[in-house]
Amino acid sequence: MRRILVYGVTGSGKSTLARRLGARLGLPCHAIDDLTWDPGWVQVSAEVQRDRVREICATDNWVIDAAYGMWVDIPLDRADLIVGLDLPRWLSFSRLLRRTVRNVVRHEPTCNGNYETWRTAFLPRRSILVWHFRSFKRKRRRMRQWHAHPDFPETVLIRSPRELERWLRTLPERTPDAGPT
Repeated sequence: MRRILVYGVTGSGKSTLARRLGARLGLPCHAIDDLTWDPGWVQVSAEVQRDRVREICATDNWVIDAAYGMWVDIPLDRADLIVGLDLPRWLSFSRLLRRTVRNVVRHEPTCNGNYETWRTAFLPRRSILVWHFRSFKRKRRRMRQWHAHPDFPETVLIRSPRELERWLRTLPERTPDAGPT
């Protein structure tokens, strides 16, 4: 496991899990939101996103915390493992809502110096909360298809926080200088 794609619905904990996997396995972790959003919430063009993701995935060691449909083919071609966070909607949405409110109230940056506001959190056209509902079924269906199909990299589906912690305990702990296995 040297190239890992963490996938899941919005708010499922992909970024947190990717950081934990990177730290535990001694792999560099790449936050996809930092590659796809420039300051001022300017979305990076699809071509530039593909170039940035292609550059990361060309290396031998990485953990990435998402896969946008416009370039999902790139990490799928190189991933050793997909970890799908297939959590119930109530759990992922409650996490997302809590995180969004915390980020707005505390004025915490989310990516590349961008900040969520009450307006962006709840305005239907830009709301990450609305996006959760629009994308939930599609993302869930996608990760379940990967899990069921032998042509895709090994896919582990995690369905609860407890199951996630059990699975993490099965992984070896490595340091960055431990080298490849």
